[in-house]
Amino acid sequence: MSKTLVAYFSASGVTAKLAQNLSEAIGADLYTIEPETPYTEADLNWMDKNSRSSVEMKDPSSRPAIRGTCCTMAAYDTVFVGFPIWWYMAPTIINTFLEAYDLTGKNVIPFATSGGSGMGKTNEYLLPSCPAAKLAEGKVWKPDTDADVLAVWAKTWME
Repeated sequence: MSKTLVAYFSASGVTAKLAQNLSEAIGADLYTIEPETPYTEADLNWMDKNSRSSVEMKDPSSRPAIRGTCCTMAAYDTVFVGFPIWWYMAPTIINTFLEAYDLTGKNVIPFATSGGSGMGKTNEYLLPSCPAAKLAEGKVWKPDTDADVLAVWAKTWME
């Protein structure tokens, strides 16, 4: 089994493509972070202040439930965590995922897709969810980023 995991949340499929490319490029295991209640199009309407995603992102303590677990987390030294950028940070479901495991001493490397923003305050909001991990500065990628480019970037964190 690989000692590297690519775990990702993708509400629309964009981040899924990037995560799959990264996983294949570095020979890592792949895990999908799935919400217990899937997001609908209406839930993702960021222009609606009452949409599910808007409400979750306004509340830093929000922890959307996840379906299933990645029961082999102890086997990994490095965990790449992918997600779309929502309101200049990771969706709070990523905090749910990180808080579900003992990540002591593990390298946790965020990566994201975005319609135009950078990582924003992602690490500021993720750090309390994995305080004993080595949380790296993340990077925003285009979903069709070449696998060779992803591999070069990822391997700097795996050495």
